[in-house]
Amino acid sequence: MAKILMKGNEALAEAAIIAGCKLFFGYPITPQNEIPEYLSRRLPQVGGCYLQAESEVAASNMLYGAAGVGERVFTSSSGPGISLMSEGLSYIAGAQLPVVVVNIVRGGPGLGGILPAQSDYWQATRGLGHGDFRILVLAPSTVQEGADLIMDAFDLADKYRNPVMVLGDGLIGQMMEPVEFKEKKKAKLPPKTWAATGYKGDRERSIINSLYLDPLELEANSWQLKARYDAMARDELRWELFNCDREYEVLIAAYGSTARICKTVIEMLKKRGISVGLFRPITLFPFPCKQLHDAAQKAKSVFCVEMSTGQMVDDVKIALEGTRPVHFYGRTGGIIPTPDEIIKQIERIIKGEEVDKR
Repeated sequence: MAKILMKGNEALAEAAIIAGCKLFFGYPITPQNEIPEYLSRRLPQVGGCYLQAESEVAASNMLYGAAGVGERVFTSSSGPGISLMSEGLSYIAGAQLPVVVVNIVRGGPGLGGILPAQSDYWQATRGLGHGDFRILVLAPSTVQEGADLIMDAFDLADKYRNPVMVLGDGLIGQMMEPVEFKEKKKAKLPPKTWAATGYKGDRERSIINSLYLDPLELEANSWQLKARYDAMARDELRWELFNCDREYEVLIAAYGSTARICKTVIEMLKKRGISVGLFRPITLFPFPCKQLHDAAQKAKSVFCVEMSTGQMVDDVKIALEGTRPVHFYGRTGGIIPTPDEIIKQIERIIKGEEVDKR
C-alpha cells in the first residue's frame, strides 16, 4: 500500500479500523479531537458505530459493556478525560476485559494547556485507577509507529484480556507524516469463550464481573491479574537503541517525541566528536529495566530528558540500581526542548557540572 500523508490522530484512528475495531465511545478534548472526528465519519462507512458519550465517565462504562460481549472497542482522550475514565478502567481491568485506550497528552495539572507534554507518565504507569491493577503502555515516537502500535494494541489487549494504552503527546497527534498501513496479519489469539454472548446450554455461563465479596475469590483474581503482568514483563518488552554500538560519554533515556529530538542531538554531537547514545523505551509498562541497565554500562552517566518535571526518571533510577549517575532535564507547560538546550546540558554533564534546574 502506498504511503499517505496524514495527521497523527487520524492515522491512529484509521489504524484502529484496520485492526478490526468497529466501536468507539468517547468525549472530545484537545489535542486528540481529530480521532473521534475522523471516526464519526469513517466508522459508519465500515458498518461500525461512533457514539459521543455524555461524559468520559459514561464512555468508560460503554467500553465495559462492548468489551464484555467480545467486541474490539476503542477510546481516546487526554489527561483530564483519562482521569475521569479511571474508575471505569479499573472495573474493566478487574473484569479482565480487552480495551484499547489512546492518551494524547496535554500540559497539566488541572485544565493546563493544549500543547504537547509527557506529564501523564505516572498516570499511565502508576496511578490510572484504584486497586491492584496495571495496563500495558506503548509509546510511539512517530506517526507511523503510532499506527503500527495501535494495531498491535488490539491483539495485546485480546491476548492478555487487559486494557492497553497507546501514550502519545500533542506533537505526535497533530503533526503530519507519511504513513503506510501494512496489511493486518491475523494473530493467533485465544477464542473469546469468556464473552457474554448468550447462553444456550452448550457451554458454561459467562459472567462479566469485578465484584468479589469473598476475599479469597478477590485475592485469586488479583493474583491471576498479577500473573498476566509478569507475562507482559517477560514477553512484551520493547525498546530501541540508537548509536549504542560503542562506549559513549552519556546515554540519553527518552521516549516519544522527546526521543526524536534527542536523535538530532546525537547526530549534531557526532560531528563534534562527542559520542552519545540513546535508549528509547517503547513499552513504558512494563519498563525494559534490564535492557536499560545493560546499555548504561557503556556510558559514564545517564541523562533522562522529558517533557515533564521528571516522571520516567524514577524508572530509570530503579533500572540502574545506583550503578551510574542519573541526570535529568525537563521542559513542561507545552514547551518542547530544543536540540541546543539538550546539547548545553550534555556539555555540563561531561564537564562534571550540574544540569540546569528549572
